[in-house]
Amino acid sequence: MTANDIKPIATNRKAYHDFFIDETWEAGLELSGTEVKSLRAGRANLKDSYAAISGEEAFIVGLHISPYKQGGIFNPDPDRTRKLLLHKSEIRSLIGKTREKGYTLVPTKLYFRNRRAKIEIGLARGKKLYDKRRAMAEKEARREMERGLKERQK
Repeated sequence: MTANDIKPIATNRKAYHDFFIDETWEAGLELSGTEVKSLRAGRANLKDSYAAISGEEAFIVGLHISPYKQGGIFNPDPDRTRKLLLHKSEIRSLIGKTREKGYTLVPTKLYFRNRRAKIEIGLARGKKLYDKRRAMAEKEARREMERGLKERQK
């Protein structure tokens, strides 16, 4: 194993369906010990979570990390707000970009990099219904072309 191995924990596929992701940032997470053990077991859900900036700090809201079975009384609330570990310059940049109309911060991936829990947050614009339909039509067209190529190769 190399020093820069990435072990995925969870992805937010709904984010790519509901939003256009323009840029992404990698941030660390401030976690308790039992939360890290639960993440190592792959027990996390990004589905309805988002990132918020308050003052000079960034937080992840709605990230569900299931309680660790052997944690007992040491398990924190599974849906608590967790602090994101970003540089001040990155936070200032995010503040400026999220003030633009229609932009929000959405987590896209949760993973371990070099044994540390990281989260990828994306600067997202909401998709309209017709955008979602177009994306689904393009995906279906790609599938049909791949099927056609596969049939031709047989």
